[in-house]
Amino acid sequence: MQSAVLTLCGTGPPPVLNSTSLKPSRNHPVLVSEWSPIGDGKKWHNLSFSGTCSRRFGSRGKFISSTTAAASGGGGGSISELDDDLRKLLQAFLWIAEGVYIIWLFLLPYAPGDPVWAISSETISSLIGLSLNFFFILPLSNSVGIHLIEAPVLHPMSEGLFNFVIGWTLMFAPLLYTDKRRDRYKGSLDVLWGFQMFLTNTFLIPYMAIRLNKAAGEYTPRKTSQLGSVMTKGAPVVGLIGGAVCLLSIAWAIYGRGDGSYGDLHERWTFLVSYLGSERLAYAFIWDICLYTIFQPWLIGDNLTSIQKDKIALVSSLRFIPVVGMIVYCLCLDAGSETA
Repeated sequence: MQSAVLTLCGTGPPPVLNSTSLKPSRNHPVLVSEWSPIGDGKKWHNLSFSGTCSRRFGSRGKFISSTTAAASGGGGGSISELDDDLRKLLQAFLWIAEGVYIIWLFLLPYAPGDPVWAISSETISSLIGLSLNFFFILPLSNSVGIHLIEAPVLHPMSEGLFNFVIGWTLMFAPLLYTDKRRDRYKGSLDVLWGFQMFLTNTFLIPYMAIRLNKAAGEYTPRKTSQLGSVMTKGAPVVGLIGGAVCLLSIAWAIYGRGDGSYGDLHERWTFLVSYLGSERLAYAFIWDICLYTIFQPWLIGDNLTSIQKDKIALVSSLRFIPVVGMIVYCLCLDAGSETA
């Protein structure tokens, strides 16, 4: 029986094979062999694909190609390298999610709280107060005797929820600026991340869809902006600040403003449940937390090659833990791998 043989030699990561380079038939399988030295010994790795086998992995005899763990030292294939049908399905799902996000959270009156066209003065006042207490700078300054500006007094649970989401959003900056597919988004990453800090997934969901576009045949990577350079080179600092804010937010929600009449943990939890069921902003933050929990491991998994080589396995394992995975990515980022 005739067969086509392709031998891959070397110690580097194996290339990704796809249906355009290898198209086995029913009677003529393709044998792929790799010769790789391991320690002092050597070992052959053989894989044989027939036309029948290939059809089991994809329609019309196409292979599903993916970035393997061996290529990055981490685990799992890249979602962005899956076959064209799945890529289109993911894009359609993301664009639908964007429409639902905007219509349900901003326009329709059925979700808890007021839609944007009927927002109350009380909600606006609360939003201004939360913004002034950004990262707890004013409350902490007042607590140590600095009273240049008095911090608005709000429920610590609402302050904790707001700053938790914003602290997590801050850490997305180094990840976006080192995303290997960022050039498929033709807009400004500075503007994208700036709006994300205020409107979160309203802008991140479209980015996640656009980055799945097929790459152009030839393109010149854009030069990283000054903000991008700062966020990339200072990624460990960004990670520590964002992580500290998220941790402080949890502590503040439980123990903050203890001299006030906000009660014990049970009473604060009761307020949180009521807050989520009556305020559109709080309700939207729960959506953001759920979406960030999905997007964080997705983006990190696609960019493990930007991590210090001896830290790839660690980052790959922790990327599924909300916030923690983002902190570890920022701390372990290899800024030198970005040449744009």
